[in-house]
Amino acid sequence: MKNRLFVDEIQTSLEETRANLLHWVETAPEEKRLVCLGEDETCIEEHIHVIDESLEKIKEGTLGVCKICHEAVESQLLQMDYTSAVCLGHFSDAELRQLEAELELSQVVQRGLLPREVPSIVGMNIAAFSRPAQIVGGDYFDFVDFRDGMHGLVMADVSGHGVSAGMFMSSLQTAFHTLVPDADSPISVLERINRLYIHNINFTTFVTTFLAKYDPRTRVMSYANAGHNSAYLYRMATNEEFWLRPTGPAIGLVEKFSIYKEDVKLEPGDILLLYTDGITEAANHQGLLWGEDRLADIIRQNTTLSAEQLIQQILKALKDHTNGNPFVDDVTLVISRIT
Repeated sequence: MKNRLFVDEIQTSLEETRANLLHWVETAPEEKRLVCLGEDETCIEEHIHVIDESLEKIKEGTLGVCKICHEAVESQLLQMDYTSAVCLGHFSDAELRQLEAELELSQVVQRGLLPREVPSIVGMNIAAFSRPAQIVGGDYFDFVDFRDGMHGLVMADVSGHGVSAGMFMSSLQTAFHTLVPDADSPISVLERINRLYIHNINFTTFVTTFLAKYDPRTRVMSYANAGHNSAYLYRMATNEEFWLRPTGPAIGLVEKFSIYKEDVKLEPGDILLLYTDGITEAANHQGLLWGEDRLADIIRQNTTLSAEQLIQQILKALKDHTNGNPFVDDVTLVISRIT
């Protein structure tokens, strides 16, 4: 790899990624780390080790050198995956077809934002609220149908906020709009998005994501939670409540991304609440966080309200907790009631 400017670009990206990850590990509360990492705090060490190895290869002048012919690996490969060590001339036909698909997706993702549509789902009352802490936010929610016509619901939160987080969320939205309509399962979508970003030189942070697939005929919701806040489900008929905990680590955080799905059947009267940590981590003047239980308590005390009314109740309680001060983090809520 002879292009010094391109090498410098990769080095800058890796150093920024490394600094962001180490800062997060050092400053994030233990509970938050366990949520994002899937309860294995050591797994992030492997990702940092890969970054360190790549930075060492840059110093040695060996990053991007094909291990077979010792020629330079194509720059388009390194942009997608800085660990690439085989040039295109040694790819099999199957590997080339896979690469073509990944490159096409990467180009689509970079082109920007696709329109968002809130669906009308039979038997479900949906309301949403989102407000960035700054002009541009890093929270993202969306509704995208799967290949079989089943409804998809996305809630995501990029680490950090502001313009850079907002730009990444625009890219992520495009990825979901590209992948979900061609997929059958939340798992395959999240796995491919993680592959797209984990070694991409333009991706210097990580993102937590809750992705669900809902069938209104059976009322079964299949979901995968990649290190995101636990969704809250209140069951009106039995006064039960469930927290839909993470089923895998956040996207772009660990080398070995392993995630599984869970199924839950939604019953008439059920209330499903999705949110970002700007809600639960909002602090009062004493530094006391609002927390999961206060959030759930609004639902427990107002089970007859519509989805929109519940959101208004939550925002009012949150405003009271913070004494009306502006939000310091992006705040997003999606509530669905089964009618």
